Amino acid sequence: MKIGFIGLGKMGGPMVQRLVGDGHEVVAYDPVAAALKKAEQDGAVAAGSLEDLAGALDPPRVVWIMVPSGDPTEQTIEHLSSLIDRDDVVIDGGNSFYKDSMRRAQEQASKGITLLDAGTSGGIWGLEIGYCLMVGGPKEAFKMAEPIFAGLAPHDGYAHVGPSGAGHYVKMIHNGIEYALLQGYAEGLEILAAKSDFDLDLAQISHLWNQGSVIRSWLLELAERAFAKDARLSSVAGYVQDSGEGRWTVTEAIEQDVPAPVITQALFERFHSRQQESFAAKVIAALRDEFGGHGVKRK
Repeated sequence: MKIGFIGLGKMGGPMVQRLVGDGHEVVAYDPVAAALKKAEQDGAVAAGSLEDLAGALDPPRVVWIMVPSGDPTEQTIEHLSSLIDRDDVVIDGGNSFYKDSMRRAQEQASKGITLLDAGTSGGIWGLEIGYCLMVGGPKEAFKMAEPIFAGLAPHDGYAHVGPSGAGHYVKMIHNGIEYALLQGYAEGLEILAAKSDFDLDLAQISHLWNQGSVIRSWLLELAERAFAKDARLSSVAGYVQDSGEGRWTVTEAIEQDVPAPVITQALFERFHSRQQESFAAKVIAALRDEFGGHGVKRK
């Protein structure tokens, strides 16, 4: 199948490789020349602009967009929609907010263009393992683009999950769960690391737990790799960024009156990781000294 692909970053570039390897003809575009050249070396046809990309595809076109959420996605969809025709399909595979995807789908439908929202999980390992794809939008467009999803995903690794917005909604909750899982592993492994008199080998334990235990997972495989490289992660700063989905998940939990204390706390712990020194902790230390004479550590 012939497909246009916009955005050749750390996710998009390997996705193009996987599509080409599956026999698809990919016309690729990225404003970064080096990324575009790499895609061409991997077997894609390089387009110098969105205009060139649209012109190289025969209607009905299918174009996958893999750019950062927010304004970059908004601007790319708007520009692209002025270049393509009715009955064409645009797939947003980025981490867009699901309500934005619902709005954009309605806007594009008024032009006769179908927007599918494809929540995409797999990270930098997707090229080798495949990408898990959660797709929202009209079923007819999903069926039209299904060979693309099949080429990107492992066996049973893609599904049509509902109407427009549903794909990005499911991916949003997926990432909220990821926050909680990461926090649980992090806290447990920190307790192990703190038990200095046992001198525990965290790479060994991560491997061990993956052999039939109830907490075995791919994340533990990655933990084993990380600890094998750096037994106490001494080269890693304890600063944890978030890309937005955790915040959106917590907001959605509030809107739906669903208690989500673990995911919420995992999000707040990421905020905590960015503080070099917590003012709140200073307040607690000062108050303990005032009411109980417990003393404080002075700078």
